[in-house]
Amino acid sequence: MQETKVNPYLVLAIGVISVSTSAILVKVSNSEAGVLAFYRLFFTILIMTPLFLLKYVHELKLITKSDWLYSIIAGIFLAFHFILWFESLNYTSVASSTVLVTLQPLFAFIGTYLFFKETFSAKAVLSGILAIIGSFVISWGDFQVSGQALFGDILALLGCALVTGYLLFGQTVRRRLSLVTYTYLVYAISSIVLLIYVVLKGESLGPFPVEEWIYFILLAIIPTLLGHTLFNWSLKWLSTSTISMAILFEPIGASLLAYYLLSETITWSQIIGGSIIIFGVSIFLLEERRVRKIYKQQIKGANL
Repeated sequence: MQETKVNPYLVLAIGVISVSTSAILVKVSNSEAGVLAFYRLFFTILIMTPLFLLKYVHELKLITKSDWLYSIIAGIFLAFHFILWFESLNYTSVASSTVLVTLQPLFAFIGTYLFFKETFSAKAVLSGILAIIGSFVISWGDFQVSGQALFGDILALLGCALVTGYLLFGQTVRRRLSLVTYTYLVYAISSIVLLIYVVLKGESLGPFPVEEWIYFILLAIIPTLLGHTLFNWSLKWLSTSTISMAILFEPIGASLLAYYLLSETITWSQIIGGSIIIFGVSIFLLEERRVRKIYKQQIKGANL
């Protein structure tokens, strides 16, 4: 592990806090989900464009037809992930929505099993069962509150499944392109999809009060660019497993911010169910780390 003058754990903590603001900014905005998602990515692209044109535009020559196909599918999935997740926050709480979106690693495991035939370990199965139990606890508690809250939970789960699809389709393209080029490409495709969605639904793209434009820009800068950029910077100094575990604190940060800034209450079902989910996903990530370590040792031994 390399050394750096900046504490990577501090940077990672700032990244977690940054992404935790996403649900809060969506909650305080009065715009519809599609409009919010469009402007979030649109302003992200505007900010990235100078860097992309100066240093990365030549990588477009490396993109194959299959890369374009996978990128388009990934962009569509990302667009509807944002729509469903943002829409879920109109019905359920920040705590429930962000915890359910945390199930992403388990959705990814199911996806790799179905498409790449990866096998399940006993601990992975256990983690999946725990996560399902936690989801039921949250959903049952929200159902006691209102049917709308349960509907919001379902939207959050569907959004989680879609972002997993976005990652699965994008991983092959990401291997050949830099992070900047890949994200710029997929964000651009996703923005076009969102624009078409907004126009077809007849949602207004403006004019908006000044505070709405501020929310759009903050969504682009804080959770999108700042949050995920710091995670990517941390990859140089910390393991992927460490970063994945840290991201599990996003629903905790988002829930605390919602409690103090939006006066949202946190129910016992959310606390218990969320804790079970985070524990289950933690088991999964630790098991994944163990399996990868064994695999690397086997490869290293075979090369000796």
